[in-house]
Amino acid sequence: MRSPRFLLGLGLFLMLLGIILPFLMVIHVLESTFFLNFFSWAGSVIGLALGMIGVSLTTKRNK
Repeated sequence: MRSPRFLLGLGLFLMLLGIILPFLMVIHVLESTFFLNFFSWAGSVIGLALGMIGVSLTTKRNK
C-alpha cells in the first residue's frame, strides 16, 4: 500500500471510473441513482487524493 506506483495506478483507475460512470449515466446506459452518483463522486475525490499522495511519495523518494 505504500508503493507510489500502486497509489498512482489506483488513483488513475478511480479517476477514470469517476469520468466513465457519469458519462454512462448521461447516455442512459446506466440508471442514475443516488448511490451511483455518490460512488462516482467519491471515486474521483479519492482517486485525486491517492494520486497526489503517490506523486508526493515519488518525489520524496527521488530526492
